[in-house]
Amino acid sequence: MSAVMKFNNKPDHSRYDVVVVGGGHNGLTCAAYLAKAGKSVLVLEKRPVVGGSAVSEEVFPGFTFTVCSYVVSLFRPHIMRDLELARHGLEITPLEASFSPLPDGDSLCRWGDAHRTRREIARFSAKDAEVYPEFSLAMSQLARFTKSIIDNPAPNPASLKPGELIQALRASQGLREANADQRFTYMKLLTMSAADFLDQWFESDVLKAPMSVSGIIGTFLGVRSPGTAYVLLHHYMGEIDGAMRAWGFAKGGTGGISNAIARSAQSCGAEIITEAPVSNVIIKNGKAVGVALENGDEIKADTVVSGMDPHRTYFGLVGEEHLDSELITQLGHYKFRGSSGKVNLAVDKLPEFSSRPGDGPHLYGDVAIAPSIQYLEKAYDQAKYGDFSARPYINMVIPTLLDPTMAPPGKHVISCFVQYAPYDIKEGASNWPQRREAFGDAVVDTLAEYIPGLKETILHRQVLTPWDLEQEYGLTEGNIFHGELSLEQLLYLRPAAGWAKYKTPVQDLWMCASGTHPGGGIMGASGELAAKAILRRKAA
Repeated sequence: MSAVMKFNNKPDHSRYDVVVVGGGHNGLTCAAYLAKAGKSVLVLEKRPVVGGSAVSEEVFPGFTFTVCSYVVSLFRPHIMRDLELARHGLEITPLEASFSPLPDGDSLCRWGDAHRTRREIARFSAKDAEVYPEFSLAMSQLARFTKSIIDNPAPNPASLKPGELIQALRASQGLREANADQRFTYMKLLTMSAADFLDQWFESDVLKAPMSVSGIIGTFLGVRSPGTAYVLLHHYMGEIDGAMRAWGFAKGGTGGISNAIARSAQSCGAEIITEAPVSNVIIKNGKAVGVALENGDEIKADTVVSGMDPHRTYFGLVGEEHLDSELITQLGHYKFRGSSGKVNLAVDKLPEFSSRPGDGPHLYGDVAIAPSIQYLEKAYDQAKYGDFSARPYINMVIPTLLDPTMAPPGKHVISCFVQYAPYDIKEGASNWPQRREAFGDAVVDTLAEYIPGLKETILHRQVLTPWDLEQEYGLTEGNIFHGELSLEQLLYLRPAAGWAKYKTPVQDLWMCASGTHPGGGIMGASGELAAKAILRRKAA
């Protein structure tokens, strides 16, 4: 199916049960569940296409990029079933390899085949080869225990209300079923750094480095920063076709996910309008009664749902005059601190790594430029002092190997997630446009150390800095998760204590995006849980 979908250019009605502001994947998920429940729903999206940062676009003629996010792991399987996303065009292909080239010409590849992975790891450490299956099993078990947390609203541990106590018991069920060793491991995950946690299991830096980076994605922290071990677990919660710890690629890129959700929502009666930026929520007597568009149009609604991040929702759509001082203070402490960039390349031939020449199955997964813990910490050190990393961590995929329709015959697209690129560079965030190409050069130069001749194959290049992600995609400070996934910003504290149940202090205004529990990634969980909370409240 085409990555480009056409939507209405004006609403069919002047009043709706629900208006959703923002057509990101969570906003679309929320809209689909509400429309499925019989509500009249309108989604308003500022950009010409839906998807937010889960979007695919033909940036150059013939080349479709997964512009921002690029792989699938955390999307909740029950949402796929509930919304019949397969029937609406969603196809996900598992990534069966994780390849790590090394500067000395060697490499490590972890495969879907456990025996093959064991042989690879054994070349660097016989001990690690024996321990690796045990580690994977332990993390998968912990991920299963925590599924009840991410698939349900976050309980408030300070509340004695019966409903909150029931939610707390439900959320803790998995850990109560765990044995003592598993609970001890979970506590270490909550407090340790990703690198220190992995040190307790493994000895080979070649293995630990590419594993540790799962702990820093979406956070302005290093792999030795406390708390990053939990983020590592967060990325072990993926599930594709019933297989835990599975990463995949959606046909057509991540825009294929958003488009499938949009089709599902439309099939249930939801309306979607693009190029319809919202100026503000209309508030009367402390109650949201609709939205005002930037062109001056007003649309009435019984309920308004924001698919925007907490900063843009509260300080943009609502305004401080409608908020109490305590909430304003809490929101002022909420950390975004975008630290990631994206470089997308269109090339005229398949890249060839010096460590594993030629085409091969190692290219059909993700490629991690993370040769050592020291390399990653040095990259973080540069970012701490206001510069992008000269030799960054790069996670790369070649989508056209799995979906050739994304480029002309014989040509390919390369998608590179890059860390670190701090939003607040020392020259000031507004100076990112002047440094954008230098950042892109650093990424290409780093890749070229492993892919000889890469530069000569590049036909087109798209470079997205955190500033670009903020300006074009509405991500405050360029944070891909609508706020860091640090411990003080999770569960009942996301986005603020007392306001983690998707509702806001403004009556009939709700939030449904990644700045709410359970957080970032292409999960769909925030949109689903928000919709169900709204339906429960309306039924009460």
